[in-house]
Amino acid sequence: AFLDLTGPTEFEGVWKATATLPCAYVPAEDFVQQTLTWSVVHDQGSGTVFRRDVSGDHVLLAEYRGRVSAFKDIPGNVSLHILNLEISDRGIYTCKVTWRAKNNSQIVKEISTKVNVVKVAVTKPIIMVSELGLTVPPGARTSLTCVASGSPPISYRWFRSTLGGQALLLSSQAELAWDSVQPSDAGRYYCEAQNR
Repeated sequence: AFLDLTGPTEFEGVWKATATLPCAYVPAEDFVQQTLTWSVVHDQGSGTVFRRDVSGDHVLLAEYRGRVSAFKDIPGNVSLHILNLEISDRGIYTCKVTWRAKNNSQIVKEISTKVNVVKVAVTKPIIMVSELGLTVPPGARTSLTCVASGSPPISYRWFRSTLGGQALLLSSQAELAWDSVQPSDAGRYYCEAQNR
């Protein structure tokens, strides 16, 4: 139908992941989008999450700052993008659009989506294996990076095997870097990934 908003009545997002709440309409020549607001009602109360008007885009609720944006590049697509979904984000989200017609009259439409946030089945980290063995000229900058899939947050540790078979802890970062690698750095290194 004419300038009707479309989107799901229910939406399930994954905790700590990125979610896109769909809201869209088919643009009509004689109608110009004036404002877009996304509001929420949840346990912590209610309020306007996001507003787009002639002055630009505004995120109005502090807990969403730096985490939400609305689509801009596709005419009629006003879906809301939420980064790093929190359990507290669940609630009823309303997408509301106001258009102005050539005769200056206004049309307002809105749709609501119930959002649930689920914690996915917890999975152990699995380290993605890159090529084994690395040959580097002396004095070069180089690094080893550990990447694992699994439930966040994931912590990393890098070790070096010593002659006595002991493991020497070198770093608690995902990346182990050398500014100037020396022949004495040659050896066997391994990484450990851990989550809750």
